[in-house]
Amino acid sequence: MRQTVPEVCTFFDEATNAACHIVKDPASNAVAIIDSILDFDAAAGRTHTTHADMLIDEITRNGWQVAWILETHVHADHLSAAPYLAEKLGGKIAIGANIAAVQKVFGKIFNAGTEFEMDGSQFDRLFAHGDVFAIGNLDVTVMHTPGHTPACVTYVIGDAAFIGDTLFMPDFGTARADFPGGSATDLYASIQRILALPDETRLFLCHDYKTKTRDTFCWQTTVAEQKATNVHVGGGKSEEEFVDFRTKRDTQLAMPKLIIPSIQVNMNAGKMPAPDTDGDVYLKVPINKL
Repeated sequence: MRQTVPEVCTFFDEATNAACHIVKDPASNAVAIIDSILDFDAAAGRTHTTHADMLIDEITRNGWQVAWILETHVHADHLSAAPYLAEKLGGKIAIGANIAAVQKVFGKIFNAGTEFEMDGSQFDRLFAHGDVFAIGNLDVTVMHTPGHTPACVTYVIGDAAFIGDTLFMPDFGTARADFPGGSATDLYASIQRILALPDETRLFLCHDYKTKTRDTFCWQTTVAEQKATNVHVGGGKSEEEFVDFRTKRDTQLAMPKLIIPSIQVNMNAGKMPAPDTDGDVYLKVPINKL
């Protein structure tokens, strides 16, 4: 009988308000890493691996084996550590199959050039809606949940779902939908798909920002809690109500601080641009494009 209750170990990064999850099969040493984080000092243009190394220490100390390094989407607020983790621990790097749509939009914005393949081939595996794969004895079902980005996916693993940025904690609401290729209408439909899971399903988030009434970080909730109390979609709010609110709200939001380095690295499966002839690596800053 396939396992249905995964073990989850979460590492939260306050610098980016991001949560990275290690998902373990309780019947074996197989694990997956979901939404990893590479530390980046934007002012100095320097990367370091403090957060990723904490994952490596935890995994090696326990003798776990990494099967997958999964991305729920192309993050706009932190860089992925997927290549570094794959080099140190093994595992296949995977994302939703609609990554090509993101690459085509942002490849133009960043003038990535003809050498940048816009077909998702930088990743080891692309998952379509309904695909099923395994972490040891755990079955993972992929749900395409676009809206925040065209390529967002949710990984449903037994009684847990890893939903990326689609929903935040109930007292904070939902993801923005104004990035190129985003859609508030699609986001509402994706949220309804997630909320159709059993009420007791544990939902693991990619970010938390606290609120005026909550001074601790949280990254786990349930379908029932979201349906009842989410400030943007809870209580049976209609699509029309949500789209109107989300569209107006998004016009008031600034771009994420790390969107420029994050997108051009993450759409390339976490790999930095190719070095120049002197071996130096540069990121581009598109002017008046975002």
